[in-house]
Amino acid sequence: MLSVGLTGGIGAGKSEVSRLLVECGAVLIDADRIAREVVAPGTPGLAAVVQAFGEDVLAEDGSLDRPKLGSIVFADPDRLAVLNSIVHPLVGARSRALQEAAAEDAVVVHDVPLLTENGLAPLYDVVVVVDASSETQLDRLVRLRGMTEEDARARMAAQATRDKRLEIADIVIDNDVPLEVLQRRVKDVWEELVRRAQGTQQSPGPRSSQE
Repeated sequence: MLSVGLTGGIGAGKSEVSRLLVECGAVLIDADRIAREVVAPGTPGLAAVVQAFGEDVLAEDGSLDRPKLGSIVFADPDRLAVLNSIVHPLVGARSRALQEAAAEDAVVVHDVPLLTENGLAPLYDVVVVVDASSETQLDRLVRLRGMTEEDARARMAAQATRDKRLEIADIVIDNDVPLEVLQRRVKDVWEELVRRAQGTQQSPGPRSSQE
């Protein structure tokens, strides 16, 4: 089994890369999706969030109002740290359970937005960073996600810098490119990951050096 950490700044296109890797045959463990599951209505996670931030972060149907909570934490590093201290342990436990259930020869891709920020690179055999310029990120967040420029910039600023992400990368996928170019690059990366997975079955060892 090869454990891959996939990360990238908000708006870099990490979700598209993870989708393409799944098409190639990867087992995807999506931290964002798990993060939503662990704070679903009726969960201990949601109860802890409400205790920390108040009932104002609940929507009318009792679910978590994620945009409201996001507007609070992404402008305040201390409150973001509080939220992370609640959600991250729950996400980690669920992620470990899903990896343990994967086949022995699987390439397991962990889609982790805050991999860099939380110092998680050593947990993976390979770290893949989806890279895009800050201009591209901002354009996608405003044009495709409907964020205001102020909100988009605040969310980008709350994450690690581009340089910090690239420092931990074993493999970099440039996503300042047309989709057809990205598709070819992801296919090449998949072939490399399969080779590494076969290598770990023969001689397990530490993460490889940066490429």
